[in-house]
Amino acid sequence: MKLLSLLHRWTGGFVGLLLAVIGLSGTALLWEDNWILLDGAHDAPVSTPAELGDAIEVAMETAPGLSRITFAGDEIGLHQAIYADGGGAYIAQDGTVVDRWTGPWGRPELWLFDLHHHLLAGETGETITGVFGILLLAFAITGSILWWRTRKTFRFRLWPARYTASAIVRHHRDLGVIASPLLILTAATGTMMVFPAISSVLLSSIAAPNSQPTLPDGLAPADRDTDWKRVMANAQWAYPLGAARRLMMPKQSGQPIAIRFRQDFEWTPNGRSYVWIAPETGAVIATDDPAKGDRASAIVEKFYPLHAGKVGGLAWRIALTFAGFALIVLGLLASWSFWTAKIGSRPAAALRAKAATR
Repeated sequence: MKLLSLLHRWTGGFVGLLLAVIGLSGTALLWEDNWILLDGAHDAPVSTPAELGDAIEVAMETAPGLSRITFAGDEIGLHQAIYADGGGAYIAQDGTVVDRWTGPWGRPELWLFDLHHHLLAGETGETITGVFGILLLAFAITGSILWWRTRKTFRFRLWPARYTASAIVRHHRDLGVIASPLLILTAATGTMMVFPAISSVLLSSIAAPNSQPTLPDGLAPADRDTDWKRVMANAQWAYPLGAARRLMMPKQSGQPIAIRFRQDFEWTPNGRSYVWIAPETGAVIATDDPAKGDRASAIVEKFYPLHAGKVGGLAWRIALTFAGFALIVLGLLASWSFWTAKIGSRPAAALRAKAATR
């Protein structure tokens, strides 16, 4: 137990601050649909192929190099266009461009997302957040084990009663054990999204062989002359009861357009139902229907909506908000108490050493 406590304390002292940053940014993102106050943000979404085709045309006219457009939905009633240069635009459902930005710092929800997922450091930062997810799992489990010895002194507080070392430690253990189930869930889902190989291994016994469709090359490029209303109408036929959620332009010339739909049984807000369209003819080339998928892919599809509070309504978002608050407080106080104790112990140690030489 002494070694376990030592590892828990020292590791927490070094990474607690960054875990608090991840908790704070994640909590803010939980409620982004409430604090995005642009005109039309809370309009009811429309979804006819003709209206979505018009939105794509406006997005292409707004700036060159359209990368993707996420259509208005229940969370936000604006279309979000993202361009290859990192810029973007929010487009109202009547075709009005209500906001335009030229980089990821142009909108708070974009840089918060980048901070939470990548620590503003690209792929390297994403790997670090995955490692922090593993550490958070270890903290929640080892902290619960360490708490068991002191369970008779349990008292739930959101904040320490005093700013003494012993009071902070007791608060840390008691708040941590209450939040640990939620922290384990968010850490596990976040880690497996960053490191999908982990879930592949864990779910290998119920996974079917990969059956992704083979997509052709050499197609005509997608551009402003593409009949976008026709593209969306033909795509809708692939999932008659599904809602079109996102259109992604080909990453390379000659590839088809990809469109994501959300069917009623899917938890992910933007869906995992894919259809690929030939830009010139608007013909459906291939589909990937999760209704025909295996149990492993059905489980993996739940990671993001559980992690980001996209299911479960207000109650689940409040629960995740508590988990985020707990992670912020636990991380900040762990780092603060660890380093103040270390810094404060140096003068005392120096005085003892000096006294011993006399």
